[in-house]
Amino acid sequence: MISPDKISAETEAVCKANADPAIVLKYSKYFKEGYDAYGVSSELLNARADKILTMAGMTNKQVNSICLQLVKSPKYEMTSVAVLLLTKSKKQWDQETFHALENLFGSGISNWGHTDFICGEIIPELIKKKLISMDSLKPWRKATNKFQRRAAVVGLIKPMKKADDFKPYFEFIAPMMMDPERVVHQGLGWFLREAWKKQPIPAGNFLLKWKDSAARLIFQYATEKMTPEEKSRFRKEKSK
Repeated sequence: MISPDKISAETEAVCKANADPAIVLKYSKYFKEGYDAYGVSSELLNARADKILTMAGMTNKQVNSICLQLVKSPKYEMTSVAVLLLTKSKKQWDQETFHALENLFGSGISNWGHTDFICGEIIPELIKKKLISMDSLKPWRKATNKFQRRAAVVGLIKPMKKADDFKPYFEFIAPMMMDPERVVHQGLGWFLREAWKKQPIPAGNFLLKWKDSAARLIFQYATEKMTPEEKSRFRKEKSK
């Protein structure tokens, strides 16, 4: 019988045996919220995920349980293996996969690295497979975990780029424009920058609606690729 506790313990042992302080030092500067890691190569983490998935009798339900156990560890690599397990098992995804993903945010996703990997590799695929829709992410906009709120918007960047009508996407992110967290501001700005590249007029109109109220960091990211003249349209009006 496959034991999530045993697999988690074995994964921890593998990480400890291959820990490299140089890797921790290399990547810690990118994580302002902290980087609690062993320092293990991505190649080894991928190999560990592959080995788990090839265990006899492995099912989608068991993968979900293993992932939930792994993210209980504060170590970066343990959650990395969990995210890799979900990604690599996409042929077996079902309706429970999305709930498993929600549980990961509820239990252990606490940095932009894991969040943005999920946003690039898992959420768009769940939408593509029609296992979820944009509406499925609506509750995430008010999630307690700020990184789950970030995922609600960043996870829609790939699907948005393939859409003809961006209006539903702007309507989706509007309730998030006054979010208090920096990581969410960055995600919103990233989303709007990509929207502006594809459809500058509706994206610009949306930005204009919020230029005097939403966080300036959103606009810093959203206008990054604009000319100085274009950026000037979105400066906040000075109080009289």
